[in-house]
Amino acid sequence: MNNTFNIQRFGLLLKRQWLEFGKIYLITLAVALGVIVTFYSFSLWGYIAETKPFYERALNFREPLFLIFGFLFITVIASNYFAHLGQKPKAIIDLMIPASTFEKFLTGIFFTAILSTVSFIFIFYVTDLAFLAKLRSVYHSSSTRTSYTDAQGAVAIVVDNLAYFFSKNGPHVYKGLYIIPFFVTSIFLLGSIYFNKFHYIKTTISAMVFSGIWTAIIFKSGKLLFDNRTLINRMGNNGPAKDNVELCLALLLVLLTLIFWSITYVRLKEKQV
Repeated sequence: MNNTFNIQRFGLLLKRQWLEFGKIYLITLAVALGVIVTFYSFSLWGYIAETKPFYERALNFREPLFLIFGFLFITVIASNYFAHLGQKPKAIIDLMIPASTFEKFLTGIFFTAILSTVSFIFIFYVTDLAFLAKLRSVYHSSSTRTSYTDAQGAVAIVVDNLAYFFSKNGPHVYKGLYIIPFFVTSIFLLGSIYFNKFHYIKTTISAMVFSGIWTAIIFKSGKLLFDNRTLINRMGNNGPAKDNVELCLALLLVLLTLIFWSITYVRLKEKQV
């Protein structure tokens, strides 16, 4: 039997971890669903009850809610996964589990980076679908017609003001959005095993400090490189240059995610020893 990875042993480990971690996870998921439904209810109840006319800006709360609360949800899950290793009784029980360090690491990745992200997207999607379906049944026609002038003349565009969230904000705009949840959870998963107490607070402060240092370095480097230079070609919003920048950012996020995962694996191995 392979001592590093065995699919049957890995499946049993997932079941075992779900029995221990699943309760906390489901409670957190239920709280997240309650918060999302509450935000939607407070923001849209007047429109659903037909007490006031519908305006497109009534749905502007969705993007901040998805980004801010989604960040909080996945980071809280990741920050608590390996937190028990800071307590000797629970750490000893974890050491006695008949599974390899690599399997335990993969289980952590599954629960924090994959399951938490998919679960949050699912509950947000279902909530948005339910409320928008109700609004669309109340306001049967809610669209605006805009036009712009191109080489052929005026072209009319119909904008759906009651578009579903994931129809309006699809990840097709920037493919790097697929990587960001893995990158964020990798930081907080590392914090959960690196710090013994106050994992979330310490990880957040550390991330803010390093982000500030990194931003300052980039700003200073850019200033040194481009000060007293003349811009001869302005970059447009589209085209190869924009695609190259997005590709570089995506590759950087992938590299940093792999680095954080590697450090987490080494730290977990040290705990096992």
